[in-house]
Amino acid sequence: MATKPMPAQAGSALDRLPPLAKLGVGALFAALVGILYFVGFYADVDSQIEGAVQKQGVLQAELTKAQASKAAYQKDLDEKTRREQMSREQKKILPDESETPAFLSAIQGVATVSGVNLTSWSPTEEIPQEFFSKVPMQLTLSGKFHQVAKFFHGVGQLDRIINLEEVQIKDPKVVGTDVEVKVECLATAFRAVRAGETATSGVKRRSGGGVR
Repeated sequence: MATKPMPAQAGSALDRLPPLAKLGVGALFAALVGILYFVGFYADVDSQIEGAVQKQGVLQAELTKAQASKAAYQKDLDEKTRREQMSREQKKILPDESETPAFLSAIQGVATVSGVNLTSWSPTEEIPQEFFSKVPMQLTLSGKFHQVAKFFHGVGQLDRIINLEEVQIKDPKVVGTDVEVKVECLATAFRAVRAGETATSGVKRRSGGGVR
């Protein structure tokens, strides 16, 4: 039995479109692909930008914190330096040790500059007070009257606090146009009482001659 031949398969819908329509469909497809690529690329870039912004914020916060810590450290360092300087200056004025050799050296230095002769010196025991101790030293010196006055003034200009008390002027004698005198006095320095110190130990009594 003979078979009837099949008609030719109909072409696709795209094939049936006119050329202009085909061009429009192609352009639309390309546009869709471009849009999808752009959206995906933009989303990735936007995510990277957001991450970078967040990281920058964290780094900025850490930098601000580090700068604040540096400023606080510098402030503490400056305060420590200032306190140490104040402590050094205070110890010049009111040391926490008797420092008898330094005390005598300062007196001798003023005597030399003033032109008087420190003929004898004799430290005595410390006299404790509530917040400080007195460090007395008996002095004998001789010189012209204006030299003695210069010596008293010079002692008052020393960094360490030193009082001259119980001043006795003896044996005045005229030499040329000047008056020479012998002076006995009590030079009293002071020292700070250290923390935890309950009693002041006396210094061993010594005496000596001055250097002309």
